[in-house]
Amino acid sequence: MRHDAFPFPAVIGLGVTQIVGYGTLYYSYGILAPDMARDFGVSVEWMFGALSVALLIGGLLSPWLGKWIDRFGAGRIMAIGSLVAALAMAAAALAPSRIAFAVILVFIEAAANFVQYGAAFALLVQINPNVAQRSITYLTLIAGFASTIFWPITTALHAHLSWRDVYLVFAVLNLATCLPIHAALAWASGKARRGSAKSAPPHVVGTLAENEKRGAFLLMLVGFSLLSLVSSAILVHMVPLMSSVGLGAMAALVGTMFGPAQVASRVINMVFGRRLHPLLLAALSSALIAASLVVLDLTAPSTAGAILFAVLFGFGNGIFSIVTGTLPLYLFGSSGYGQRQGKIMSARLIVGATAPFAFAVALGSVGAAISLSAVAALGGLAMISFLRIGRIGAGLRLFSARAG
Repeated sequence: MRHDAFPFPAVIGLGVTQIVGYGTLYYSYGILAPDMARDFGVSVEWMFGALSVALLIGGLLSPWLGKWIDRFGAGRIMAIGSLVAALAMAAAALAPSRIAFAVILVFIEAAANFVQYGAAFALLVQINPNVAQRSITYLTLIAGFASTIFWPITTALHAHLSWRDVYLVFAVLNLATCLPIHAALAWASGKARRGSAKSAPPHVVGTLAENEKRGAFLLMLVGFSLLSLVSSAILVHMVPLMSSVGLGAMAALVGTMFGPAQVASRVINMVFGRRLHPLLLAALSSALIAASLVVLDLTAPSTAGAILFAVLFGFGNGIFSIVTGTLPLYLFGSSGYGQRQGKIMSARLIVGATAPFAFAVALGSVGAAISLSAVAALGGLAMISFLRIGRIGAGLRLFSARAG
């Protein structure tokens, strides 16, 4: 592959698998959790507590996942993840008890780490790091439709099927759609890597000096982790949250505004944001997410205010998805990118693991207003963390550099 060749088929294929992966393994849970709770005779908070534990265990495994990605190739890891995801969802649909379901949920969330953004970004870097930032932007543009597609699909299926039947449908979808695509990409990327080994492989050098990397990486982890906590809390509870602030039947409609807003932010970034430094984009993402929560808190139960919240939150989360892939590449380079993504995923998941359960408890105990204020403050702290990276040595000069 030429060093400037854009991997269009890989981006399209990964776009499809990210829509299915996030839609079935992530976005569907918040809609199906109440039915799961009734089926197992537990509270909704118990179901989100189980999800939090599963996310936490998945986060603990992520550093090893990053090493496996660098060693065996992201394509192989994603193919294995698709198979495990399908089998785990089918097993969850047949779970005889809440304990069995909780154990299987750990495998579902572990498989999610194998097939979602962290592994997909690493695959694009392994295919061609010289165009990886553009590839990641295009991928997130396509994958931004996951919530728009799967919130209504899950709701429609659940109107006619039990949560168990919906999970069986989603298991087949992962097996029939994601596994073949990931297997094909594993074969193609493996062939490309063997070919590049015979010549000088493409490589991207980071912009930070060695003595600046540790502090910058820690600040980046803090920012990503805080935003992941906020994003997880809101996205898992998006439809219930809209209902809790008095929108009633408008909840699902307002929720569907989030997906197009994500896509719009990525289109704008793709067209106008190529000269914006990833640090500025990360800070902007944090500011938009925090502002969206303040808007919802101050305007509820106004439908117009809730729509503005969904749009601002979608813009912020859309940019966040991009910078989780591009900022590490730009600051630290392509060498060891898989391991670095593994550490980022681990920190984000461990911190964000408490979000679904904690936010569910907060909504039930102190109400939406205080809960929204708290997560908005966390978004502000994330913005400060990203801006602090720009104060580290050469990082101060990076704000005027072209992001590429």
